[in-house]
Amino acid sequence: MRIMGIEAIYAKPKLSQPGEGHRVYPYLLKGLKIERCNQVWCTDITYIPMAQGFVYLVAVMDWFSRFVLSWGLSLTMEVEFCLEALGKALRQNRPEIFNSDQGSQFTSERFQGELERRQIAISMDGRGRCMDNIFIERLWRSLKYEEVYLRDYQRVPEAHQSIEKYLRFYNHERLHQSLNYQTPAAIYGA
Repeated sequence: MRIMGIEAIYAKPKLSQPGEGHRVYPYLLKGLKIERCNQVWCTDITYIPMAQGFVYLVAVMDWFSRFVLSWGLSLTMEVEFCLEALGKALRQNRPEIFNSDQGSQFTSERFQGELERRQIAISMDGRGRCMDNIFIERLWRSLKYEEVYLRDYQRVPEAHQSIEKYLRFYNHERLHQSLNYQTPAAIYGA
């Protein structure tokens, strides 16, 4: 009930709007057999409801293992927190393909430049096709129903600490049926 009230007061943000003049890439994953870690990474942004307003959460995930490589929270939708999450993930490894939606953060020259400099193929979901990035959408659903909606975050540090604890659980303890009841960390670290 609390969530409904927040959404009535604060309009749900539109997270996938490309910036004017930003370059959009084709979706490269259709029909692609993803069979190893670091073949494809994906990213997305979701909003996290707070007692007053929202904060934004970005994550970078390995598609094959579902391992969350990095994440970050921000009060604004600026590209900086997405670049920080990307940089943190790239310090660990490098994907062959990087998939995102068409949001202005991911279509920005700065974000795409980071990928292009490393010769990482860029893939983007079709407009209005959340199923193109299904694994990170499932992460958002799990995070919100198993953690966020059970809390009443008053301050950003509280939300950060709680989300960090959940994502550690998600990576290292939560068994995934689609991974033959293994954790993302077990698959990614193998």
